[in-house]
Amino acid sequence: MAQIQVKLVRSVIDRPERQKRTVKSLGLGKMNSTAQHESNPAILGMVKSVQHLVQVTEL
Repeated sequence: MAQIQVKLVRSVIDRPERQKRTVKSLGLGKMNSTAQHESNPAILGMVKSVQHLVQVTEL
């Protein structure tokens, strides 16, 4: 499977708790933090649910 890099580009302040937990489970904490993941359906679903907060690049 391909690898993707996820970067937090928008703040999670004033976002629903569910989105905050999703961002944290992706391994992102502070602004501009990045994490690498395998591109599988579970990860892609999490990314899609917070796509307005993150930037995704394929490695």
